[in-house]
Amino acid sequence: MSDAPKEMRAVYNETLMELAAVNPNIVVVEADLMRATGTIPFMKAFPDRAINVGVAEANLVGVASGLSSTGKIPFAATFACFASRRAYDQFFLSSNYAKLNVKLVGTDPGVMAVFNGGTHMPFEDLALMRVIPDLTIVEPSDPVSLKAFIKLAAARYGCVYLRMPRKPAPSFYPADESFEFGKAKLLREGKDVVLVALGALMVAEALKAADLLKVKGVSAAVIDVLTLKPLDGALIGTWAKKCGKVVTMENHQAIGGLGSAVAEYLMENGIAVKFARQGVKDLFGEVGTLDYLQARFQLTAADTVRIVESL
Repeated sequence: MSDAPKEMRAVYNETLMELAAVNPNIVVVEADLMRATGTIPFMKAFPDRAINVGVAEANLVGVASGLSSTGKIPFAATFACFASRRAYDQFFLSSNYAKLNVKLVGTDPGVMAVFNGGTHMPFEDLALMRVIPDLTIVEPSDPVSLKAFIKLAAARYGCVYLRMPRKPAPSFYPADESFEFGKAKLLREGKDVVLVALGALMVAEALKAADLLKVKGVSAAVIDVLTLKPLDGALIGTWAKKCGKVVTMENHQAIGGLGSAVAEYLMENGIAVKFARQGVKDLFGEVGTLDYLQARFQLTAADTVRIVESL
């Protein structure tokens, strides 16, 4: 893990600028959040390819869909609560049903919304997005994987929902690491339990939990899911069989997202294990610091250890 965290929004902007320099079809669409998303430098460098639709998230998706229909590759970003709950029907119909090429970016997922509070705290976006046919859902865990998946999304035709925090995150991977949609990464081997984590926040907590468990004599494997849809069931299933116990970890409601996807895969493939889901337990969000919110919604490494011990 790197000792120098980098702002994820800075990586987002830098990668899009790098792509735009060689591909004239790369376009950024914003809902009056360019400062929050970090794309002001993109707007200055490519003023004719940066569109601010104002505080109108459904229109954000509609404009992105229209641009896609003309051959552009739009990256449309807003807070994840608005990308999912507010603009869901537009993204479902105008982008996905129409089989276009919209890359929808939801920032500040789950408790990462911190002081914006419960109204802006998306604990349900993954559950919504999972049921859109043929949609790719990715949540990079660090600056290296974020850069890679932005490039992968731009290179492949089809709609993508990319979930990411805006603030600094440590790097778990070397700069030359390769990634693929639908492929998870094994960050640590273990024999007693496998921690299956999604996103920067929970992958970091999974690694901390593995260290805490090691002190207690428990050997924990750690998987960074990266792509929720399509899920890398083969890797998860392999380590579920080896360990016999699985704990999923997500910055999202415990139902409908990663935990549900993994449970479905294990049951449908006859993999019998002891299983638990770490996530928000049917609650709305709150205002608070990240530390407070993680403790409030039981998303800490200490909570992971408690769950593992219960198995």
